[in-house]
Amino acid sequence: MKKKERHRLLQNLIQEHIIEKQEDFVRILEEKGIEVTQATISRDIKELQLVKVPAPTGGYRYSLPPDVQHNTSKKLERLLKDAFVSIDVQDYFLLLRTIPGNAFALGSLIDLSDFSEIFGTISGDDNVLIICRSEEQAKNLKNHFISLI
Repeated sequence: MKKKERHRLLQNLIQEHIIEKQEDFVRILEEKGIEVTQATISRDIKELQLVKVPAPTGGYRYSLPPDVQHNTSKKLERLLKDAFVSIDVQDYFLLLRTIPGNAFALGSLIDLSDFSEIFGTISGDDNVLIICRSEEQAKNLKNHFISLI
């Protein structure tokens, strides 16, 4: 399993389960047929900047950091409305143009949103190149971004 997929899975797990220890992550992942070491989970927790918060049952549980818990899609929508210039699709690629100085932030928000259609992004000063997994997904994603504007 790739790191990005594992990170997305860990984020989902802490929203669905009360996870108090790193070993809880390892156990749940093993139950799903995913082998992972406690050391890998430890690195993932650090990279995801997970924090411990009081659990409703007492003790502490892992949670997303406060800034990640804010709705990324709302931030993405707001930035698209403020900085959007144009969007074009060709094959698997989307090119999203912004007002200069906004593309890097937009690319970061797109990456944080973890769209399953996206293979990767490359951001410049005023454009974001989005590489999709298929031509159809590129067209669908273009329509999604347009709907947010």
